[in-house]
Amino acid sequence: MPEYNLDLQYNDITYGVEDVNFKEFESCTFTNCDFSQCNFIAVTFIDCSFNNCNFNTSKINHVALRTVYFNNCKVKEVNFAMCDKLIFEIHFKDCILDFSKFYTLKLKGTTFTNCNLVAVDFMSADLTEVQFNNCDLYRAEFEKANANKANFRSSYNYTIDPTKTKLKKAIFSLTTVKGLLHKHDIVVV
Repeated sequence: MPEYNLDLQYNDITYGVEDVNFKEFESCTFTNCDFSQCNFIAVTFIDCSFNNCNFNTSKINHVALRTVYFNNCKVKEVNFAMCDKLIFEIHFKDCILDFSKFYTLKLKGTTFTNCNLVAVDFMSADLTEVQFNNCDLYRAEFEKANANKANFRSSYNYTIDPTKTKLKKAIFSLTTVKGLLHKHDIVVV
């Protein structure tokens, strides 16, 4: 039986490799915590918030993220594809997610606001109705993704091949639409 933690505040903690394993956190807030050394096993976060936390290169295999908010966090090179897919819901604001992986995940309705998403892997992901608000999507990979109704209006540096990504009713701004034409070597001025 996992250790259950409800409505607690965790501040300025550096977690070791196994410190959070086999634990469940509900309605908890983590502020200025460092999870970069963690190798998460059988951990559940429900209605939790992470503020100014570091997850860079942490191993989040076998983690359940159910309505989890990341604010001003460093989440570089993290593989979310191995998370528990049951009731998977995450939101990011002012985060650095460079080189992270969301391969094959159902991210419907997820919000990314003011985030760096450089070289992030969204291949084969369900990005239906995802909000990419003012995000840097340089070299992010969208092949075989379903981005129907996704909002890219204020995001930039993306290169998306419409022949390899579903984009029905996706929203783009006229000033950044050249990212959809990149494959055709067309110059847009």
